[in-house]
Amino acid sequence: MTATERSGTTPDMRRALVTGSAGFIGYHLSEILLASGWKIVGLDNLSDYYDPNLKRRRHALLGAGFTPVIGDVSEPGLIAELMAQHRPDAVIHLAAQAGVRHSIDAPRDYVQANLLGTFEVLEAARAHPPAHLLMASTSSVYGAGTDMPYREVQKADTQMSFYAATKKANEAMAHSYAHLYRLPVTMFRFFTVYGPWGRPDMALFKFVRAILAGEAIDVYNHGHMRRDFTYVTDLVGGIAELIDAVPGDTPVSPRDSLSPVAPFRVVNIGNGETVELGRFIAAIEAATGRTAKRNLMDMQPGDVPATWADTGLLRDLLGHALPRTPIEKGVQAFVDWYLANQI
Repeated sequence: MTATERSGTTPDMRRALVTGSAGFIGYHLSEILLASGWKIVGLDNLSDYYDPNLKRRRHALLGAGFTPVIGDVSEPGLIAELMAQHRPDAVIHLAAQAGVRHSIDAPRDYVQANLLGTFEVLEAARAHPPAHLLMASTSSVYGAGTDMPYREVQKADTQMSFYAATKKANEAMAHSYAHLYRLPVTMFRFFTVYGPWGRPDMALFKFVRAILAGEAIDVYNHGHMRRDFTYVTDLVGGIAELIDAVPGDTPVSPRDSLSPVAPFRVVNIGNGETVELGRFIAAIEAATGRTAKRNLMDMQPGDVPATWADTGLLRDLLGHALPRTPIEKGVQAFVDWYLANQI
């Protein structure tokens, strides 16, 4: 049974609440859901972690069917008020304080946004249960793990940054609510997401800006880094399909992470490929027509040398593999967007 059938709505009446809707992923997810006929209420506080004007521009592109709400997810009662008013079929909680390195300098920001904000979402969902609550986690929760590709069922208790620790805590918090209140919850672990409208604090944005300005790029761990780079439209397509993959009582396959005591599962959403940093930089050089000047540096605190997603469970849930945009094609799309928008 789909979320539509459970809620008694018709497809063109389906409603979703998206937190962090002016963020990079929230914007792209809202766009794809709107194109599929959903009505979206989007909550964002337009924080100044990076340029709020970029966030306003994203919101402005979301037209008919989108209702923006400017507010903080951690404000007591705000999410509950929105859910009581709009009765969404699905809640997709993306709002968070992002950034591994920033969490070292400003950990209190992560307590406020990631812990208290997620608590408010869970309390609101307990009071006004949606058919499915979907919440963002991160590949950073795998921490010091070296057993790759990462599988959802493997132990993940060695987080390397406070950011990662707050996201792992979010998973534990959500599991407790799923168990206590039979609230269907899916946590998705994102890998390195990139693409047009991306965040200025992430490597692709910073590298393109520096290369075009003739400046050197900071290359950590002397370039010995690998990441599972995931193109943003591939990712949000997976999230949109997972809305109807509501956790129940029966595992979908032997590799399912479904909890034995709750309608709760964790799902990796990645490209399923680990790419060397050198190939990533080469793709940027090809897309910009410039040669990068490299400032080779040691590994930064809280960082990990590699990530790689096992996406088998995602395939089991969706019945097919996600599109896998090659890094060269995805980087070219970002550079085209960057140049067209004069960022």
